[in-house]
Amino acid sequence: MTDIPNWEAFMIPTLRVLNDGVTRTRRELRPLVAQEMKLTLDQVRETLSSGQLTYVNRIGWGLSFLTNVGALERPKYGSYVITDPGRQILKQFPHGVRERDIAALGADESSPIRQYVATAKRHSGTNVDEDETESALMMTPTEQVQGGIKRIQDEVATELLSRLQGKDPGFFEEAVVQLLLAMGYGGANGRGQVTQLTNDGGIDGVIDQDFLGLRRVYIQAKRYGDGHPVGRPEVQAFVGALSGIADSGVFITSSRFSQGALDYAAVTPTRIILIDGRRLAELMIRFGVGVQVRETYSIVEIDEDFFA
Repeated sequence: MTDIPNWEAFMIPTLRVLNDGVTRTRRELRPLVAQEMKLTLDQVRETLSSGQLTYVNRIGWGLSFLTNVGALERPKYGSYVITDPGRQILKQFPHGVRERDIAALGADESSPIRQYVATAKRHSGTNVDEDETESALMMTPTEQVQGGIKRIQDEVATELLSRLQGKDPGFFEEAVVQLLLAMGYGGANGRGQVTQLTNDGGIDGVIDQDFLGLRRVYIQAKRYGDGHPVGRPEVQAFVGALSGIADSGVFITSSRFSQGALDYAAVTPTRIILIDGRRLAELMIRFGVGVQVRETYSIVEIDEDFFA
C-alpha cells in the first residue's frame, strides 16, 4: 500500500479544487480533493489511531493553514472559498508547496499572504525543515507528542480569536464572564453577569465572589480586530469607572494593548489586569470555554510495583 502524502501535499490540490470560485463545505471538498490527488481506495480508507480517516485529517490541516494565511476565506462556518492570495500561491507553486514556502511569502510585509501564527513563533530565516528535523531527532517521543499538542492548541487559539472577533460585542462580553467563572472567580456559587445598563460607565461585566456580592470582580471587554489595539485612553476610562467602587479590575480584549496602555496599567494605583487576545485564547483552552476535548491519548510506562 502506498503511503498517503503528508498534509502539505494536500494544499495545492485543495486550491485547485476551489480555483473555480465556488464556495464549498468540508464535506463537499473531501472527495473532490481525494479525486484531484488520485488517492487509492486503500489510501482513502486509511485511519489514524483515533479512528479518523487520515486523508480527512490532512485536508483539515491544510484548510486550517490556508485559511490562517489568507489563501482561503470562510464565508460561514465550515465553508471555504479561494482568495486572490490563494490564487497567487497556486500560480507560484502549481506542483506543490511547503509550509516554509508560504511562511517565506508571509514574512514579506508587501505580500498579501499573512504570516502563519504558529510558524512565525519559530521562523528565524533559517532552513525550517533542517532545523525541525534535527530537533525532532533529539526529542523523546513524549516531547514530540507535547509539541504536537502545542501546535494543535496554536491552531485552535487562532480559530477561537477569529470566531470571537466575528461575533457581536454582547457575545464577547458573555464569553469573558463565562471564562472568569470557569477560572473560579465566581466562588462556590459561580455568579456572574454582563452589565445590561447603557450607562454602565465602562463596566461590561460583574462577578460576585461571595453569596451576598460583597466582593466583586469588575470586567471591561473590548471585541476588537487584530488591527485595532486598545489604547491608554480606554484603560484610563476603565480606571475612572472603577473609582469609588473597586480598587482592581480585569480588562480583556480580543486584540492587543498598545504600549501606552501597558505602561499606564503598570503604574496606576488601581490594579488592572490586562488580558490580550492570545492570552484570552490560551485561558479559554486551559479552562475549557468554547472548546471541547476531541481525542485523549494515554502515555504508559512499566508499573515497577507489579514486577517487584
